[in-house]
Amino acid sequence: MIKKALRILGKFFLWFLGISILSVLIFKWVPVPSTPLMLTRVIENKLDGEDMVCSHDWVPLEEISTNLQKAVIASEDANFLTHHGFDFKAIEKAMENNEKGKKLKGGSTISQQTAKNVFLWQGRSYLRKGLEAYFTVLIELIWGKERIMEVYLNSIEMGNGVYGAEAASKYWYRKSAVSLTKMEAAGIAAILPNPRKFTATNSSSFITRRKGRIVKHMNYVKIDY
Repeated sequence: MIKKALRILGKFFLWFLGISILSVLIFKWVPVPSTPLMLTRVIENKLDGEDMVCSHDWVPLEEISTNLQKAVIASEDANFLTHHGFDFKAIEKAMENNEKGKKLKGGSTISQQTAKNVFLWQGRSYLRKGLEAYFTVLIELIWGKERIMEVYLNSIEMGNGVYGAEAASKYWYRKSAVSLTKMEAAGIAAILPNPRKFTATNSSSFITRRKGRIVKHMNYVKIDY
């Protein structure tokens, strides 16, 4: 009985490895059509009796302003270009702040966020975090930084029902992502912690201050994939 169970678990493990690696290989070249979060939001809107809105326009990284690339690095992951998927100093600092009772803050890198958004569900379980680490290692090895940034900027939530840089640029600024100015890019990056609560335009004082800090830090970001 135990041997049979172990064989079944072994087969399941091998199937999981094969499917996960194949998925990462496919998305190295193929645009990600949708993410689990997009589907979750659609279902949530349906259950709440709201319109099922999902605006998502994939564009290559060359058609996304370097200002936005710098803005998300400055705001979300300052060491994105130098770490290998995990920023252990940021994780340690986040844990210290959380232990001191300060506002909860994560230490997730852009690579980790991309792995979670594309392949996994939302939540804080140990299982999801473990799978997030696994997929983070895979995309770092197979995709590389440039592709990770491209997928990240095309997949993350940037407004209520708005996903990716192109859709967000048109929604917030009525222009294409390639034309974003520094301040406009900072406006989008500033709302990423909670894009359904905050607004990139006509922003609160909190977001306005955050924009200013992001623009300042953008000056120190050098894009070199």
